[in-house]
Amino acid sequence: MHDVTTENVRQGRVFWVTGLSGAGKTTLSRALTNYLRDFGRPVILLDGDELREVMGASDSYTREDRLMLARRYARFCQLLAKQRFDVVIATISLFREIHSWNRENIPEYIEIFLNVPLYELARRDPKAIYQRVSKNEIQNVAGLDFIIDYPEIPDVVIEWDPNLTVEKALKQIIEYLKWRRNRYGN
Repeated sequence: MHDVTTENVRQGRVFWVTGLSGAGKTTLSRALTNYLRDFGRPVILLDGDELREVMGASDSYTREDRLMLARRYARFCQLLAKQRFDVVIATISLFREIHSWNRENIPEYIEIFLNVPLYELARRDPKAIYQRVSKNEIQNVAGLDFIIDYPEIPDVVIEWDPNLTVEKALKQIIEYLKWRRNRYGN
């Protein structure tokens, strides 16, 4: 197969898929990973929940703990990208300093923001996070208990719509990749 969204990539790209809990980061990241693999790219899929477990931080949810983890995620993605792997990471990591660091230190950084309203996140609630917050069973939930930094200049914004499908969201990313390829050659 041949596709302009994947050719002539000199260094691995980092697709930073971000949004609040329940926004669909993992689902979209899997679809993007499969798309890139279909075109022969070496791709590593990282999920914030799994990384949290691997890094021994499954009980660390304060803003400071989350920021420290986000720094680790960013540096790990940078390391993998330098080895010519594309990295798709599904992570909340909504910190302005992380987004800035990524743009400054990862040449092929692509930020994808899933903008889903809180009422829709609470309706979905796959991990019962919003339900447990309403019962005061948990705290330190990003976007509720502490302020998060919405991305200032994401490359792709996937706006929630009741008719939005994973395929439509993926198409938005593909269109961006085509535009980027035509404009910058990568």
